[in-house]
This record gives sequence, C-alpha cells and structure tokens, in this order.
Amino acid sequence: RLWNHDEGKAIGLSYFYERGFSEEIIQRFQLGYSLESWDDLFEAASNAGYQKEYLGETGLAVIKDDGKAYDRFRSRVIFPIHNISGRPIGFGGRILSEDKKKPKYVNSPESEIYHKSDVLYGIYQAKNSIIKLDNCFLVEGYTDVVSLVQSGIDNVVASSGTSLTQGQIRLIQRFTPNITILYDGDAAGIKASFR
Repeated sequence: RLWNHDEGKAIGLSYFYERGFSEEIIQRFQLGYSLESWDDLFEAASNAGYQKEYLGETGLAVIKDDGKAYDRFRSRVIFPIHNISGRPIGFGGRILSEDKKKPKYVNSPESEIYHKSDVLYGIYQAKNSIIKLDNCFLVEGYTDVVSLVQSGIDNVVASSGTSLTQGQIRLIQRFTPNITILYDGDAAGIKASFR
C-alpha cells in the first residue's frame, strides 16, 4: 500500500522520505505501509486464498476468540524481516502517531518460520558486504540499518533490540568472526554492549 494507495503515499512514503530514505533503499529493503483499516491485509490475503489460521499463526492478523480478525500491523510503516536467502519471514511495524497507549513498535510473534533469536534484520542485504569487508556492524533497530546503508555502509545488521543471542552470533560467524557493536548511547544500549 506504500506506493499504490493515497494513505500509503501521504503517511508511509512521506515518513520514509523525511528519514532521508531514497526510493532505491525503500525498494531494496521492501519497506511498506499498512493502512489504518482494521482488516485491509486480512481481507486481501483471504481473497487471495490464504487461510485464516496461517494469517493468525504467522502474526499478520490477530484472530479473536469469536473468530473475527484484525490486522496486527495496521496504521504502521512496515519493515520486512528476511531470512538468509531473502524470503520474508516476519515483520516489524512502527506507529507514526504520538498515541502513548499504543506501542511504538509491533513485531511478528514467534512462529514456525520466524524465531527472533536466530534472525538478524538486514542479514540478507548485508551478507556479501560482511564477507568482503570481514566485519559486521551490529545496531539495535530497523531504521539504524536502513540509515547506515543509505549512507553507504552495507555490512550492517540489527539484533532488533538490545539482546544479542547465541543464535544471532552464530549467524554472523557464518560470514565473519568480527563484530563491531554500535548500540544506542542510552543506558540500555551501553549495558547491552558490555553484556
């Protein structure tokens, strides 16, 4: 909906442009936007033949006890999380409103195909550069990765938070033993860097 819907262009695309992201970077990371509608994605996916239970199990929709469904990522810019071969396996969604009652980020739940502790955001896009430069920059979040790539630094991935896991370290070690941690300078980032 980012490119082909008025709301997507006015809200989602505007946000990415304000962050300084080029169209090339937006397309490279397959960034998107989910409409404010309660069930836009759910209805489109259902009409395309996707089964309700799979939409629920993968976290794209939340299925309530009464059987009704709503989009988990509605009214958010979307950051697809790719596996090492480039297939989307999860999503992160950032809200753009200042509503303090809603979490700033919503992420896909653990599923049969998405295990957060074994995934790094941006690894698909960064793997060749990590090998070539024999170093991996590790940052906290999605926009950190995209911003650095926009600036010409391609060997960067995110742990999607501050808790680096053994599975994520093993994933990086497939390409290099050298990791440079660039977590945020706040208390949580500094503590995580030392840990």
